[in-house]
Amino acid sequence: MAPATVPPRPPAHGVTVWFTGLPSAGKTTIAGLVGRRLAEHGRRVELLDGDVVRAQLSRGLGFSKADRDENIRRIGYVAGLLTGHGVTVLVSAVSPYRAVRDEVRAAVERVGGFVEVHVAADLATCRARDVKGLYARHARGELRGLTGVDDPYEPPLAPELALDTAAESPEESAARVLELLGGRTARVAPVRGAAEVAARGAATAEARAAQALLGSRP
Repeated sequence: MAPATVPPRPPAHGVTVWFTGLPSAGKTTIAGLVGRRLAEHGRRVELLDGDVVRAQLSRGLGFSKADRDENIRRIGYVAGLLTGHGVTVLVSAVSPYRAVRDEVRAAVERVGGFVEVHVAADLATCRARDVKGLYARHARGELRGLTGVDDPYEPPLAPELALDTAAESPEESAARVLELLGGRTARVAPVRGAAEVAARGAATAEARAAQALLGSRP
């Protein structure tokens, strides 16, 4: 009997695109636009929103620096699993501290690509938008530790891309991200044989397991 063979690693690796910026800067909106366009072109895409992950995967964490860093590490771990199997992962998270963002970058780059996008809306613009009412709650004294107001935000020193969302529309910002990704993301390779079919099946199963973490964590 011939020995069992291990399916080869899928040839195409993915990329994590990490959108960081102040609350209401436009991270989630732009990530959603980018994700839809990539999916329309046949790319495997997963969106990891910081608030959703916090509610599902980091429910027991608070908002101390240590807890914020741990939340980012958990997002980064899931992003790395998916990236290593050819998925384009779009992360939208305030992620205020530079050191843990760099830590996540180093981990993800061991398995695929990493692109840091600074969604660089100024505080006045974010206050005016106040999508989730955080700035209003802070003004009423109902909230403390709001990033960019009374908790620090450490902007990236050398992001792959900086978006001034006070000066450009979400569609314009998304187009700039897509232009950058055009030269960085792996092409979807055609399936040519049974071995590659098996490899892609194994990769898909593991990627789905990573995605399931978001909905099954107590």
